[in-house]
Amino acid sequence: MERDHRGSVFTHFARLTAAISGRPLTFIVAVLIIVVWATTGPLFGFSDTWQLVINTGTTIVTFLMVFLIQNTQNRDTEAIQIKLDEIIRALKGARNEIIDLEEMDEKELDGIRQQYLDLAEHARRHMEERGRARKAK
Repeated sequence: MERDHRGSVFTHFARLTAAISGRPLTFIVAVLIIVVWATTGPLFGFSDTWQLVINTGTTIVTFLMVFLIQNTQNRDTEAIQIKLDEIIRALKGARNEIIDLEEMDEKELDGIRQQYLDLAEHARRHMEERGRARKAK
């Protein structure tokens, strides 16, 4: 199957921004901006405008980054979900009805979760019984 990696302009921008924003150099640049801003405080008399510059800048960057990061996380989560669904589908004996768990409501999820908790408890008891049987020998 041939892949189309073009995607939307926003997707490319979000990926690029996420990649760049997570690098050490980006952090260093952000720290340098804060240092430059702080050292200019005496020059501007620590005025309200001087404070407003950093407050406005950081608010705008934070606001925009929330959307870009959420977009990237949504795509990553969807890709992981598809890969997990493929693994479930491909495994012989797997319960294919759990492929779309993310689409179920909370009550259905709680019921399935309880089934797995019960299975885990049963497995633990079985292991303990086997351990006691070995010690008894």
